[in-house]
Amino acid sequence: MSSIHAKTYTTSPSQPVAKIAFLGLGVMGYPMAGHLSTAAYPVCVYNRTASKSIAFCAEFSGATHALTPKSAVRDADIVFCCVGNDDDLRSVVLGPDGAFAGMKPGAVFVDHTTASADVARELYAAAKAAGLNFVDAPVSGGQGGAQNGALTVMCGGDAAAFEAVKPAAMAFSKAFTLMGPSGAGQLTKMVNQICIAGLVQALSEAVAFGQKAGLDVYQVLDVIGQGAAQSWQLDNRGKTMVADKFNFGFAVDWMRKDLGLVLDEAKRNGARLPVTALVDQFYADVQAMGGQRWDTSSLIKRLK
Repeated sequence: MSSIHAKTYTTSPSQPVAKIAFLGLGVMGYPMAGHLSTAAYPVCVYNRTASKSIAFCAEFSGATHALTPKSAVRDADIVFCCVGNDDDLRSVVLGPDGAFAGMKPGAVFVDHTTASADVARELYAAAKAAGLNFVDAPVSGGQGGAQNGALTVMCGGDAAAFEAVKPAAMAFSKAFTLMGPSGAGQLTKMVNQICIAGLVQALSEAVAFGQKAGLDVYQVLDVIGQGAAQSWQLDNRGKTMVADKFNFGFAVDWMRKDLGLVLDEAKRNGARLPVTALVDQFYADVQAMGGQRWDTSSLIKRLK
């Protein structure tokens, strides 16, 4: 069964089709790469667990796979990447078998990992030294956004490299925006995660309060969702919180990783984030309850 949902694609006959490499076929990367293949881009994939690459090629005819990042990117005009953290990113980019060792001059590396702004700037500098381009491009929208080709992508890097990759990236995006120089994409994603952390905690408290008050919380959510309390989290996670269901993609472990990046950056730039720091500890409580793989709306579990 396909992991992507139908999206309408348009291609320009006046432009040659870019050759694509995609590194990292996790819950986000697999459908993102699938949209590129469905949009008729030649795609070569690499994944640390090769069985996922083999499965991808079985699902998407015309795709190929390679056993190292270096061999995957050899002919690519654009290299997309979506892995776990800073160290995972360095492992697929640097070294004798890394992507930078195999990319052709002028090619663009687009990193969709949620990572630190520091590693983005580090790899941007390394790319420039090697005659390559690097764009940090973390995403928002979760697994559903990846499957539906409706991710919001926030980018940092050079305008020319950004413009070169945007047509391909729109295969899995609803918005693909340059936020500033190298690192700006990662910093924007941190702003995104700060907003989400506070919203999910507030929604958890609201649902728990409504239940304690004896209200029909499903009806409550329908009503307040028509007013100033409306949010994506309320629309998409409020009723699943009431139903005690927490298997909707973005895991608590990943959120704690992201909030760690946020809090580290705040130490450097002097931002005061008291609510974010508190919610990070609440997520630690959820981990201690065994909820490492529950989705982020599971904050409500510690209130029950």
